Amino acid sequence: MLILAIGDIIGKPGRWAVGELLPRLRQEYGVDLVIANGENAAGGIGLTPDTAQELLAAGVDVLTSGNHIWAQKEIIPYLDGEMPILRPLNYPPGVPGRGYIVRNGVLVVNLIGRTFIGNFDCPFRGMDQLLAELKSRPPVIIVDFHAEATSEKVAMGRYLEGRVSAVLGTHTHVGTIDAQVLPKGTAYVTDIGMTGPTDSIIGDDADMVLQRFLTALPYRLSVGTGKVMLNAILVKVDDKSGRAISIERLYREVE
Repeated sequence: MLILAIGDIIGKPGRWAVGELLPRLRQEYGVDLVIANGENAAGGIGLTPDTAQELLAAGVDVLTSGNHIWAQKEIIPYLDGEMPILRPLNYPPGVPGRGYIVRNGVLVVNLIGRTFIGNFDCPFRGMDQLLAELKSRPPVIIVDFHAEATSEKVAMGRYLEGRVSAVLGTHTHVGTIDAQVLPKGTAYVTDIGMTGPTDSIIGDDADMVLQRFLTALPYRLSVGTGKVMLNAILVKVDDKSGRAISIERLYREVE
């Protein structure tokens, strides 16, 4: 089984990159499932029903998210609906939405970290509880861990090693070079990277971000423009055992 995970999609440029590149990637590799982090797909922050539908129509099977999922209020009623959109599992009980879903024989789980990002329930114990409660679950389990600290992401990979098929980091928008299959058969990468404008600072207009750093004033940020890139991770998994066979970083550009 081949699973493609696309890094944080940034605004209209990111959505355009997905629309242009994903159909070709699905055909080129024979992908069985596409997961994409869409929490910045609407104007650079949040997700709307229309932007979600655009990404699903382009070939995304499951949309994951993170701390910005609540930024566009109109998406909230859809989080408990039929759209395959996840919010992090370890939000407090009673929060709208769901933290996991089964699609195409794969259990996809969305977690959020706590270090430098916010006060949430423990993602480690939350995952323990989910695995204990889901007795009849598919062997293939993919985790999008949306977290700031690299140490927390690496710790999650080691904690879930041998219990899930892949732990794939999102949120920091800069792809890391540590894609690997851990000894017990779990594919891991600290961050997939982002899908959006290359001439930017993690997706935002570079001049505006620099003004923030230079003046400490709250300049309003906007999504960058120009050439766009797609960062993704391709994971090959044995669908009988759930063990990862390989992990490969994909990088594509659209002029």
